[in-house]
Amino acid sequence: MAEGGKQHHHHFHHSKEEGPKDPRKELKHHQHLEHLAEAGAIAAGAYAMHEKHNVKKYPENAHKHKVAEGISAAVAVGAGGFAFHEHHQKKEAKHQLKEDKK
Repeated sequence: MAEGGKQHHHHFHHSKEEGPKDPRKELKHHQHLEHLAEAGAIAAGAYAMHEKHNVKKYPENAHKHKVAEGISAAVAVGAGGFAFHEHHQKKEAKHQLKEDKK
């Protein structure tokens, strides 16, 4: 490293302490991530449909468009799975919030 240079640290090198978390913040966090994942799934699905249209519209570049369609379809499925995961995390956080109120 150069003298006087600044060291770069990555965010994953630091460990966060596991302790009691605020259930309301946890609920909002998972709700936000669920909505982002849903939006990503919709966008990737729309792009896959666009590429499917381009396969027919531009037959000379059909292979390129088929590859792009397949990749974007896989991204849409992955984003949908992540949204499903976050939905269940949100339900757990909501359940935890109800238990804490009792």
